[in-house]
Amino acid sequence: MTQPPVRPGILDLKPYVAGESTLEGVEHIVKLSSNEGALGASPHAVEAMRAAAMDAHRYPDGGCVALREAIGHRHGLDPARLVCGAGSDELISLLVRAYAGPGDEVLFPAHAFLMYRLYAQGAGVTPAAAPENNKVADVDALLAHVNERTRILFLANPNNPTGTYLSDAEVRRLREGLPDDVLLVLDAAYAEYVDKNDYEPGAALVDSHPNTVMLRTFSKIHGLGGARVGWTYAPAHVIDVLNRLRSPFNVAAASQAAAAVAIADVAFTDMARQHNDYWLSWTAERLRALGLDLTDSVGNFVLVTFQTEPGRTVHDADAFLRGKGVIARPMGAYGLPDSLRITIGTGEEMHACVDALTEFTGG
Repeated sequence: MTQPPVRPGILDLKPYVAGESTLEGVEHIVKLSSNEGALGASPHAVEAMRAAAMDAHRYPDGGCVALREAIGHRHGLDPARLVCGAGSDELISLLVRAYAGPGDEVLFPAHAFLMYRLYAQGAGVTPAAAPENNKVADVDALLAHVNERTRILFLANPNNPTGTYLSDAEVRRLREGLPDDVLLVLDAAYAEYVDKNDYEPGAALVDSHPNTVMLRTFSKIHGLGGARVGWTYAPAHVIDVLNRLRSPFNVAAASQAAAAVAIADVAFTDMARQHNDYWLSWTAERLRALGLDLTDSVGNFVLVTFQTEPGRTVHDADAFLRGKGVIARPMGAYGLPDSLRITIGTGEEMHACVDALTEFTGG
């Protein structure tokens, strides 16, 4: 039987592989592979989701009006300049579809979130990566890679999986060095974890510089990864385009209800941030004491680079951790073949991870 032809390039895609959640034969798993919120979601948000389930037979609000108003109130943003999506992933996809096509390029730093590349390839767009400087996005290298075909520049700030970030001044230098018609997309999925005086997630730049977009998510500090809710703040002309492209009911009603409550629960968000501050520092200090190489992370994870000598490689470390029921995330697909990314989990989980690596290194 003849199969329908697939558009060129689709079968060349390597599907995104999510962080693993299970290990055969292991009952108690310490999952540190997906950068999920260590404390889960706000109990009030969980209750809102339960209540919304009573109306599961109803279609959701296609405009996410209440959720956009909650986001706008929390961050001081105009709700009319917000669009919500099924995770920020959907919004990345919509931006690529809207502003790039065959013959165009999408640019990003070398160790960037994999979905920038995959969504570009899926739309027939050429992905282009610029070198980084010691695992930090390099503004000069990015600008040097811009050409007449560049349509979008994606910058995750802070970056996943390195945990590094660019200052507001550097991001502004990047925007001002770009051609006016290149869309700069600032993916600030981990913004709530950052406690640096020189950091700005992107809303101010959206207001001051046309053709700039900020992406945010409820999957990290708000602990709603399973609900799939993201949002973007953008100029009115970009909002108009996204609303024309997105599905009419792209965010489930229960997810909208939970997210609107989660973003208003400032006390829970503060507690989650304080938890991460403590355990990020604690974990980094102890792993460095074992002689392991870590980047300076401002996210809810650490990037650990291992040696290349037999018995001490990243593959050896990963296998040893799995033997102890600890799942980290190998970073070979991100161009970091000797590294594991380890999410900051609960205190118990971080003790289990550090104890396992202590045994592995003989520390």
